[in-house]
Amino acid sequence: MINVTKTFLPPQEEYNAILKRAWDKSWITNRGELVLELEDKLKNHLKTNALILTNNGTIPLQIALKIFANKGEVITTPFSYVATVSSIIWENCKPVFVDIHPEYFTIDETKIEAAITAKTTAILATHVFGNPCHVSVIENIAKKHGLKVIYDAAHCFGVSYKGESVFNYGNVSACSFHATKLFQTGEGGAIFCNDESYETLFYSHNFGHDGPLDFHGLGINGKMSELQAAMGLAVFPYIDHIIIERKKVVDYYKDTLASLPIQFLKIREGTTWNYSYFPVVFESEAILLKVLEQLNALEIYPRRYFYPSLNKLPYINTPEMPISESIASRILCLPVYLGLKNEDIDLMVNKIKQNVS
Repeated sequence: MINVTKTFLPPQEEYNAILKRAWDKSWITNRGELVLELEDKLKNHLKTNALILTNNGTIPLQIALKIFANKGEVITTPFSYVATVSSIIWENCKPVFVDIHPEYFTIDETKIEAAITAKTTAILATHVFGNPCHVSVIENIAKKHGLKVIYDAAHCFGVSYKGESVFNYGNVSACSFHATKLFQTGEGGAIFCNDESYETLFYSHNFGHDGPLDFHGLGINGKMSELQAAMGLAVFPYIDHIIIERKKVVDYYKDTLASLPIQFLKIREGTTWNYSYFPVVFESEAILLKVLEQLNALEIYPRRYFYPSLNKLPYINTPEMPISESIASRILCLPVYLGLKNEDIDLMVNKIKQNVS
């Protein structure tokens, strides 16, 4: 069986050795030494500003929206994972969709300003498949209109743009460390922010605590456990190798599919990408469905990601988003993970060729 991804697991003895440190102290939550160590390692490795480890990758979005969006209208993208828009609605804000760029698949920054109203409080944009949004334009729009910028950077571990970690753009970036991501803690994530926002975001992820007895303000439980941090520390030494091996897989796909009428994701100029996904866009949904059926018959399971376009969710009532809807109906993420063999890629490519040539 070949799934769209495969979790990288470090040698079990290495994980157990790190986990034993928490076991020996009987301290497995509430920001023990493993969480603190992982935060420090990630901050140095990624060259980011302040960061806070969390128990998943969605809670950073919810916390940021709670603090910065103030129950207003939030301009966002229809082409993302459902957590992006569900977080907006969950925090009693209103999503206002702006269509996407047909090549980068990120929010079309040229359409944002027309969607701003007196009720707009924030922009929540997604760096799609680790491909950065046009951050400088978005920053200028936000400054002009007094808006906060939140990035769903779930796929962005290790991505830099113009020599700067993509996590350093905007007021807040939210990353996922889910088991399907290239850096994983089983479940988990992180809030990346500037120093001015750190204190508020920190107490907000820890019930609002200001020390053991006092409370600084309203908060929720978003803390990462020592068990999760142990996995992150065990995976951390392998991260460069993981990215290098994923690049080999993506490059092989591109070489073998280059002559076919298939659209690839265009990576924004100035980006150091992490090869988190390999999406292909077919000429029609009918072709996609035939390819998917034939691959599934071989126990190969790519993913229709992202599908559907979020403006089509049953609890959403918004105008049509023609570019997002078109891409969402025709896009398929092919399997990418460390250890995927060229002969397996050849098998998938041959099935694709049979349907698109």
